[in-house]
Amino acid sequence: MEADPRPGPPGPCSRWPAEKGEVIRQIVERAGDKWAVFVISALQDGPLRYTDLQHAVPGVSQRMLTHTLRQLRRDGLVIRTSYPEVPPRVEYTLTGLGATLLDAVTSLIDWAGTHHDEIADNRSRFDAATAT
Repeated sequence: MEADPRPGPPGPCSRWPAEKGEVIRQIVERAGDKWAVFVISALQDGPLRYTDLQHAVPGVSQRMLTHTLRQLRRDGLVIRTSYPEVPPRVEYTLTGLGATLLDAVTSLIDWAGTHHDEIADNRSRFDAATAT
């Protein structure tokens, strides 16, 4: 059976096989999640304990941090290491795969930091224009 000669839909996923599209979208959704971005960034300098991660990611709730860490572990981006001590100690660290996201995550955070005033102004103008 011959391959379909028609090109696939245009866009960033067009160079990947169509059957991989759903998984690719899921990965992008996870990697682009705001809490995942901040957790990955917080772990860039090495392992952190849960409480240290909470302090490093302002605004994250305990429930959301736990959920985010679980999802990052599921995807193989973060490792959870439990030490048999009293009291118990648990640390989280990036895997090699997780570390490959650092450049993208850092770039996204830096871009947001660079343009936050401009975007806030745009939002204010847009909201004022649409409120009338």
